[in-house]
Amino acid sequence: MDSETVWQADAVALADRVSALLTVARSAEAEIGSLLVEIESRGVMELFGYRSVARLFEHLADVPKAAAERVVKRARAVNPGRALDGSPVPAVAPATGVAALDGRLSNPMIDTIVEVLTQIPPEHRDNAERDLLSFSSDAGHKQVAALGARIVAHLDPDGAEPDLTEPATPSRELSLRRKRSGVWELNGRFDDETGARASALLDSLAQRRTADDGPDFRSPQERYGDAFSDAINLALNTPDLPTQAGERAHVMVAISLEHLQTGIGQATLGDTGRISAAEARIHACDCKLIPAVLGDKSEPLDLGRSRRSIPTSLRRALYLRDRGCAFPGCHRPPRHCQGHHIRHWADGGPTDLGNLVLMCAHHHRLLHRSGWEVRIAADGLPEFLPPVFLDKRRKPRRNNLHQPLPFAA
Repeated sequence: MDSETVWQADAVALADRVSALLTVARSAEAEIGSLLVEIESRGVMELFGYRSVARLFEHLADVPKAAAERVVKRARAVNPGRALDGSPVPAVAPATGVAALDGRLSNPMIDTIVEVLTQIPPEHRDNAERDLLSFSSDAGHKQVAALGARIVAHLDPDGAEPDLTEPATPSRELSLRRKRSGVWELNGRFDDETGARASALLDSLAQRRTADDGPDFRSPQERYGDAFSDAINLALNTPDLPTQAGERAHVMVAISLEHLQTGIGQATLGDTGRISAAEARIHACDCKLIPAVLGDKSEPLDLGRSRRSIPTSLRRALYLRDRGCAFPGCHRPPRHCQGHHIRHWADGGPTDLGNLVLMCAHHHRLLHRSGWEVRIAADGLPEFLPPVFLDKRRKPRRNNLHQPLPFAA
């Protein structure tokens, strides 16, 4: 069609022209495939000096190596050939090759038929190929694939024999590196089982928060980032975590007592990291503490014994009382929570049940950084006072989502 004819053609004429050109192109591709099989039968090295027909076609057609190999593989499947010794090499789908020369089949259709026939015993292939080709005249390659699956299931209802060999070691790779900006980058590749378990874990931790501090506007990426941080906290708090050099895994935070008390300034995290003094106060609520006395040049003069802010027995009592994050509307269970000192221990607050409240990491940070306040009411349970911008009367709120323990009369 010239440009004038195209401009005047209606929808039917345009579609017919596209179909006609597709027939020509598909027929040409099928003929190219038969020629490649013929070249391979005669010996591509002897005829052209190439080591393979795919390499020859890669250069003739100026296509990537992978594309050339796909063309040659398809051509071998539908065109009978000969080995170098002259013995015949039958095609998997010879009738499909004949139909392809007429331009009636697309490449996805050819690949679908070939894939089905490779799963069928040779004695049943002719009948199956005839049925598939007949169905292909009125259906697309996806429908033909569905018919092929039914044919395979009918001929082999028991399926393939189970693989009794030992399973291969799963492939798992992970890299974690810190950039100069202080941001950490995580990249990894995992087997299907590990990926599925990780996805289930993060899905459960990345649910939108439902609490009285307002709607959750985090993006899915932010929610999964927070979920990964929560998963790390859960792993670090498990009693089964292996030790390193005789100690449980830990990260050292160095901060002056003045900065810890005021919440102003910075602290050293690990070897090179930095966090704010306010963040250090959050961690100091419920962590393993090692007090150190440093000299004028930061040399250690005295290193005290480590102690845990909240002993195990007190932590269990806290679990029993609060039953999870005590912040109003939060559903996080105890294992996802940290102990918060209502009056910070650096300010002289005692580590006892009357000065502690159980909180998840998100609401723990919220309490340290916002106008929310917490106190222990007369009945011994925690209650929260919202900031003025949420409630000018600051009416106390409680979490009523966690079921209290049943007590016998």
